[in-house]
Amino acid sequence: MARLVTQKSQYIQDLTPGTQVGDIFLLAAANLAQSRNGPYWNLTFQDATGKVDGKIWSPKSQEYPSLEPGQMARVHGFVENYRDKNQLKVDHLELIAPAPGEIDFADFLPASNIPPAELLEALEDLITEHMKHTPWKNFCRKVLGDEEIRARLLVAPGAKTVHHAYVGGLLEHTLQVARACMALCDVYPALDRQTLLAGAVFHDLGKAWELSGGLTNDYTDEGRLLGHIQLGMEKIDIFLNKNKRLDDKLKLHFKHLITSHHGEHEFGSPVRPKTPEAFILHFADNMDAKLNIIDQAYADMDKTGAEWSPYMRFLERNVFRTPATPDKSKQKNDKPENQCLLPLKA
Repeated sequence: MARLVTQKSQYIQDLTPGTQVGDIFLLAAANLAQSRNGPYWNLTFQDATGKVDGKIWSPKSQEYPSLEPGQMARVHGFVENYRDKNQLKVDHLELIAPAPGEIDFADFLPASNIPPAELLEALEDLITEHMKHTPWKNFCRKVLGDEEIRARLLVAPGAKTVHHAYVGGLLEHTLQVARACMALCDVYPALDRQTLLAGAVFHDLGKAWELSGGLTNDYTDEGRLLGHIQLGMEKIDIFLNKNKRLDDKLKLHFKHLITSHHGEHEFGSPVRPKTPEAFILHFADNMDAKLNIIDQAYADMDKTGAEWSPYMRFLERNVFRTPATPDKSKQKNDKPENQCLLPLKA
């Protein structure tokens, strides 16, 4: 397999009939079928902008005894119109195995609208703004400054399929949960703002090891056997044990926030929330996940103009998109009213 990978320049959303193609795509589906003229490959190619079906006809198809979803390929061919849809007729396909850092996953997979590096910077700004207790601030900075943790956070999805299931999704979700928790501290000032923020920042850290991310984004062996709460606590304990200046009772409360954030045993929570901060973190986490699911439904509805979504299994209902109340103070280039992702700068 080839090792040299060049920067991607052609994207599926820009392909039109007659376009000559010579670029890298992700194989999203690959099935060997049979026609009267011999075997052929029925393929689906993917990048961050969409998917397109493709064909490798016989006898060329026999040069590829095995093709599997999740593989990267440099594809040469041209775009045809088949039943009013684009279809890529493949003249040559070369499987490639890019080394870490040779490709940008955001070119091939759905990604956060805001670059992960900016999301991480905003999360660090939140710590600088709200963390006044030096041991807490140092703890958070040590964890986020760890080379392995930082590298994983920058590419990690927030889930496999349900919510924030894209590159940068974990950071996007974490930032939103942390912001929601800080906003609620203004409403309920008796809350321990700093312990709550630490819990919000690291409540889903284990997902960076629970999920493989990348092109396949499946559960790892660790993820299947332990789950992200246990994995996150294992990573965090290393830093907690080294921090001798942080009070043991604060550490204990922080651990409770992490282990109880799913709320109920039936939702995978080892324990149920037993402090006000634990309840706040659970509700903020649950709220952001659900709003992201609705955002994705709205994006799909925008394509058809539908007012109602299909039945959504994870919400156990259809969702309705209502018209927004006019607000003349809004600038014309503001984000839509139903966009849940807040701007990075206040």
